[in-house]
Amino acid sequence: MKENWQTDPIRVLIVDDEVGFVDILTKRLSRRNMEVTAAYNGTEAIQILRKQEFDVTVLDLKMEEMDGIEVLKIFKKMDPKMMVIMLTGHGSAQAAREGIEFGAFDYLTKPCELEELLAKIKKAYKERNRDQTVPD
Repeated sequence: MKENWQTDPIRVLIVDDEVGFVDILTKRLSRRNMEVTAAYNGTEAIQILRKQEFDVTVLDLKMEEMDGIEVLKIFKKMDPKMMVIMLTGHGSAQAAREGIEFGAFDYLTKPCELEELLAKIKKAYKERNRDQTVPD
């Protein structure tokens, strides 16, 4: 039996103000049966989320205009079931833990290995869809 993520593309939103990083990650994830949308800042990400739904968001913690924690709080109000994986650099694990308190699924330290990120995305996707068979 195939797992869901192998048949249905996982809808992923990547939010980071490092354009090169986002572009490379978008290409690499798209090749792995994921439907990837890129946003280069928090405001753009919020506008995108108003128009479409995502299973998992990969969200950078440190961005110029609006930081990842602010974006996370807004995302969780807009779509409480969306899974958010925080990306953090500079060893700021404390900020990442703060993200978990505000509803992030998990976090990774940048730079992260693609395989590690893929594993977290798949785990988050499974968690999001875990109780969909149970009627409300």
